[in-house]
Amino acid sequence: MNSGPQTLTDTDRELIEAARSTIDAHTDASSLADPGVHTMGAAARDVDGRIHVGVNLAHFTGGPCAELVALGAARANGARHIETIVAVGNYGRGVVGPCGRDRQILFDYHRGVRVLVPTADGVRALLIEDLMPYATAWTIEGGTQPYDRERFGP
Repeated sequence: MNSGPQTLTDTDRELIEAARSTIDAHTDASSLADPGVHTMGAAARDVDGRIHVGVNLAHFTGGPCAELVALGAARANGARHIETIVAVGNYGRGVVGPCGRDRQILFDYHRGVRVLVPTADGVRALLIEDLMPYATAWTIEGGTQPYDRERFGP
């Protein structure tokens, strides 16, 4: 399934702006040196084109990342399928790739979702499968699943 990095579309740039404006409006850090609790914003676009946003809640127990908050907000607002997601840091840090836990959750719950990530060539869109080569899928019904050739190819 690996398709490689894709250049951004206008709707991708709109999604980045939604995440950026969300964290700019709601960060509690007074500067980059201030270890605030709300330092990342995320935006997820569902297949109907609606944008759902969230901010992180840093905590020593591993509080939820902004991407997970945005996914929860999307679900609470009726979205069942997410098309694209992005996270942006406060104070102009720009697009930040999802952590390992977020990648696994996106992989398990949103097959084929496009994830906007920073690359050497600027921000690009990648399918979650491209960020998780040879990953082990998990489902509520069946737990850990065997390697899926259809999802990753030979």
